[in-house]
Amino acid sequence: MAKLSTELQHYFLNAPTLNPTPHELAAAEVATPGSNVTLKELLTLGGERIFGFLFVLLSLPSALPLPAPGYSIPFGIVMFLLAMQLIAGRVQPWLPEGWLDKGFDRTKVVGVISKGLPWLRRIEAVSKPRLSMVCTSPVGRLVLGLAIALMSVFMMIPIPGTNTMPAMGIFIIGFGLLDDDGAISIAGLTMCTIATGVVAAIFILGAEVVTQAKDLIRNLIF
Repeated sequence: MAKLSTELQHYFLNAPTLNPTPHELAAAEVATPGSNVTLKELLTLGGERIFGFLFVLLSLPSALPLPAPGYSIPFGIVMFLLAMQLIAGRVQPWLPEGWLDKGFDRTKVVGVISKGLPWLRRIEAVSKPRLSMVCTSPVGRLVLGLAIALMSVFMMIPIPGTNTMPAMGIFIIGFGLLDDDGAISIAGLTMCTIATGVVAAIFILGAEVVTQAKDLIRNLIF
């Protein structure tokens, strides 16, 4: 199976490929050049690793060092619903029919993906199947789902400083789910713990007091 960064580059950035994946071909039938990117399109492109794929892609805009505005609340709602299904043990996600045709400007999506590809490739360089029970066992998926659900709630809070680090936690966990890499998912849980502390500090001390500490942690990671 092609790496996520390769599939996204081929599909959204029109990079030439002699051997397109079945997921790219199927999604290409859904997409129309110049149209919006729909959730239905993402579901088709995600294929068998759909939960990890969606968590990575939906958290990416807010997880970037320079987040794209306007994505955290709608994507947070979708990821919360997906997290509840991960907790419930679903293999394939369900989304309301009306959401599937919800469109997002393709130009903006392509811009976000272009910025995010270097970070995707950095994680892909170290990602491999290990400690797979963290990602595949009912207990492991329950814990990961609870963490993602909490981070999704934080992303929906309209207060500066409560979006980026929770999105980074979801992004890392999602990458672990993509490759059944429990070590990376555990790293994501660690990020979620840090994000919880940061959000709590913001509520207690105020966003301005926490900004420098948050930027320091982000610089250490990136």
